[in-house]
Amino acid sequence: MGRKIGAGALLLLAAFMLLGFIRSGAALGAPSTLFALLMTVALPVAVSVAVWRGAVGINSKGRMEQLRRQTIEAEILRLAMQQQGRLTVVEVTAALALSGEEAKRALDELERREVAELDFTEDGVLYYTFHDAKYFKGDAKRRELSDGGA
Repeated sequence: MGRKIGAGALLLLAAFMLLGFIRSGAALGAPSTLFALLMTVALPVAVSVAVWRGAVGINSKGRMEQLRRQTIEAEILRLAMQQQGRLTVVEVTAALALSGEEAKRALDELERREVAELDFTEDGVLYYTFHDAKYFKGDAKRRELSDGGA
């Protein structure tokens, strides 16, 4: 609400300044007049529109939620590397202290973005395969062996 009031106040200020320029009789072709018009009318209008649309200022709730999702996804990928690239919802729930629904939602999002693939065991257990994480650990071991053997 405060953002909308601020945007409205800036628009009112810009309108007041424009009215002052119109009534002043100043030559609009002069560079100094154009610069003053730009600074006192156009700039407040641009800032007002940006504030109104939410481009200026931080939507802290949305930003915090985005940061939380990214942290959860990073922890899931770290866990997948530890588990040779295969995770179940229960493993993610236990390791990250998430609800089952939240863990499934995060895993499904990674699957939707093709970071993971969904599969079933012969017993019907649902699991997610992270191919990059599966092979990352093997590559790290090979690098250690090649560095240590050189």
